[in-house]
Amino acid sequence: MNPDSPASLEAINSKVMRRLLPFLLLMYVLAFLDRANIGFAQKALQHDTGLSNAAFAFGAGVFFIGYALFEVPSNLLLHRVGARAWMCRIMVTWGLVSASLCFAHTPTAFYSVRFLLGVAEAGFFPGVIYYLTHWFPQSARARAVGVFYFGAPLAFIFGSPLSGLLLELHGTAGLAGWQWLFLIEGGMATAVGVWAFWYLDNRPEDARWLDDAQRTTLRAALDANARDASAHGPRNTLAALLDRRVLGLSAIYLLIQMSVYGVIFYLPQQVAALLGTAVGLRVGLVAALPWLCALVVTWIVPRRADRTGGHRRWAVALLVLAGLGIGVSGLAHSPLLGLAALCCAASGFIAAQPLFWTFPTRYLTGAAAAGGIALINSLGGLGGFIAPSLRTAAEHTFASTSAGLLVLGAASLLAALLIGTLFRHERVIAADALTPLIHH
Repeated sequence: MNPDSPASLEAINSKVMRRLLPFLLLMYVLAFLDRANIGFAQKALQHDTGLSNAAFAFGAGVFFIGYALFEVPSNLLLHRVGARAWMCRIMVTWGLVSASLCFAHTPTAFYSVRFLLGVAEAGFFPGVIYYLTHWFPQSARARAVGVFYFGAPLAFIFGSPLSGLLLELHGTAGLAGWQWLFLIEGGMATAVGVWAFWYLDNRPEDARWLDDAQRTTLRAALDANARDASAHGPRNTLAALLDRRVLGLSAIYLLIQMSVYGVIFYLPQQVAALLGTAVGLRVGLVAALPWLCALVVTWIVPRRADRTGGHRRWAVALLVLAGLGIGVSGLAHSPLLGLAALCCAASGFIAAQPLFWTFPTRYLTGAAAAGGIALINSLGGLGGFIAPSLRTAAEHTFASTSAGLLVLGAASLLAALLIGTLFRHERVIAADALTPLIHH
């Protein structure tokens, strides 16, 4: 077989996917657990510590302030020292900080540890997105990012029952269930972080599990993508951070993340209300169903988009599905309808995100990619800070538990509108494509 043939490159992509993505997926599952398990701990934590709803919302969201502040520096350090060492550092520190939440008995301690958790985890997600550009050419990138995004639904499919079960350890060794939750899940992240140092390779040139011909073929494809990106995008970190396309994509990603975290932080309580029961193993099992649906959709759609090139159309459709699902879940009185709406919401906003990340990676490469991807994720991640407080404020203002979800659903619809309006050219993003967003 000709080593430069598309079939050979496809076989190499499959081999790289089998080697790297299961481990990266495990890392993302643990990352998602450590940022979202606060939703399972909410009621018990508030009961034991006296945190008000407003204090809990602020503490849940302040994570993203620390995350945003250190996102770009973290990714630039990853670019300099390599993913192997830096991913190890990120996971070990965030696991230790997450475990220390079991000692957060006052609002100040709760805010402080949540902020430090954001600082510790900063750079993980954009670091992986950037890392994947070193291993997958553009023709396979949506599929690779899509598999990585399985981490979010898998965290809830397996993590929701685990979190519910850990809460039932209440009283064991004199610790509350929510303390066991943070201790065990944080310890798991630290252990996998140590493993990452020995498992990951920084670049294809370092991979002894690829032969010489495979490394050459993959390197040629990646270099061709890098040359094309350099010709159409910023060439250094500062230019990337000031690029209007990067800033516009950050605004869109912020709207998406508002939808995601406005649902995630409260999903266990919402499912418990639909079932008329307290949060525990039963709620954990039912809360896993929306993420099972998201897993299926995230497996199918990015592959179809890679084959047809329809990333924009699919992203718009999925975000519309998410927005409608979020809104209907807040209005539904039937448990079955409410759960179906949550399945649509999770499927939409999870599967849309791998498609979103194909936009910036088309014209960012090298240090510009490290900085630009981190900026998009950090500014967009502020949606996770805004969402809990916005949802709480909307519910208070309109004296309705549905109002907050309707606002979050509208954010997802606005993101769909912006993508559909601004990304008229799917394969090449024109330099001025996002000018209307920045000017308005």
